[in-house]
Amino acid sequence: MKYLPLNPEIFIQNRKRFTEKMEKNSIAIFNSNDELPANGDSLHPFKQNADLFWLTGIEQEDTMLVIFPDNPDTKYREVLVLVRPNALKEKWDGHRLTAAEGESLSGIKTIVWLDALEGMLQPWLHAAETIYLNTNENDRKANQVPVRDYRFAADMRNRYPLHNYRRSARLLKELRAIKSPLEIEVLQKAIDITDVAFRRLLQFIKPGVMEHEIEAEIWHSFLMQRSAGPAYGSIIASGDRARTLHYVSNNQECRDGELLLMDFGASYGNYAADLTRTVPVNGKFGRRQKTVYNACLHLHHYAASILKPGISIIDYTEKVGDEATIIFQKIGLLKKTEIKNEDPENRAYRKYLYHGISHHLGIDVHDLGTRTEPIKAGMVFTIEPGIYIEEERMGVRIENNFWITKNGNKDLMKNIPITVEDIEGLMKRSNHSTVNP
Repeated sequence: MKYLPLNPEIFIQNRKRFTEKMEKNSIAIFNSNDELPANGDSLHPFKQNADLFWLTGIEQEDTMLVIFPDNPDTKYREVLVLVRPNALKEKWDGHRLTAAEGESLSGIKTIVWLDALEGMLQPWLHAAETIYLNTNENDRKANQVPVRDYRFAADMRNRYPLHNYRRSARLLKELRAIKSPLEIEVLQKAIDITDVAFRRLLQFIKPGVMEHEIEAEIWHSFLMQRSAGPAYGSIIASGDRARTLHYVSNNQECRDGELLLMDFGASYGNYAADLTRTVPVNGKFGRRQKTVYNACLHLHHYAASILKPGISIIDYTEKVGDEATIIFQKIGLLKKTEIKNEDPENRAYRKYLYHGISHHLGIDVHDLGTRTEPIKAGMVFTIEPGIYIEEERMGVRIENNFWITKNGNKDLMKNIPITVEDIEGLMKRSNHSTVNP
């Protein structure tokens, strides 16, 4: 890992919260993700299972966690399972965690080597009545690959058919949605790294620069600050390409007079920042560009004013849609007749704002959480309204990250330039001056 070690109290607290939700005399088992093949003998970069990381802070492959709060042998109520270090393998693949390192990162005192687990796990399972197994139940997932969690679940149910089974994912969806102050510290670090990169970009962008050159600057700045890199594929979209929500080709020229939409965020300690800013390629917003940008910024501020405990994301999105309808009429995008005759299932404003306003954020950029239940204090959301005008070949989106508090929210990106004046002021600096990473 490139980042500095995180406070293990994060994971100690997370396991405590999970354990408190478990049924009596139950055992929970978590697996790391697979190492996935690319082509030939190469592998895709390893990405740890988010649930396992949330509980342990361990990024290493072939890791497991066993939680058995009622284990008669108190030593084995929390067990971290690691691959036994092997000197020959380490010559090829690098260092593997020692028991002491595993304990330091996770706060778990009992470490068991993977090659010794089988004989120990069986009597624990025999003593338990209920087995919690993990699955990836993110509502946005569309994956048919039989990954390790599902293979392991099938094997357990085949070998132990008379146990009661529970889904860890149901508990984790609730628990992971509420971020502790210690988690927010890590997320804030990812956001601060993103802030530095954005300010660097404002001094780099100019007519003629290529989208991929801007993306390269993001990578450079992130890596220089101990980030592992972008938390997701960066969107660097100039001109009409900004209307494509998940544009990641990033291979075209940024031209004089265009707006440039940049959606990117650093990963730090496996927590994801998620920033979007739209800036003028030549450093100066045109009159119409400024009008549309400020309309989007108004929607951003309005959304922030109503995103608080008690409202659901569905109801919140509907209210932002009501405000967008008013604003879009003011800036000449909608007519009264279009609004009067709109389809309630496909409202008129959706022609120019065709995505959601907010999503949960955390270890996953689209993190676990509900859309239908009331928002609770501790959740983290993006706020990212956009305005996309096909006739004007223009797309604008503005996105910050917010931590929900007891009575409202806290803008974790409040220090990142967002107004027309701040962006233009920073872009006036020389494109060739020396800048920080």
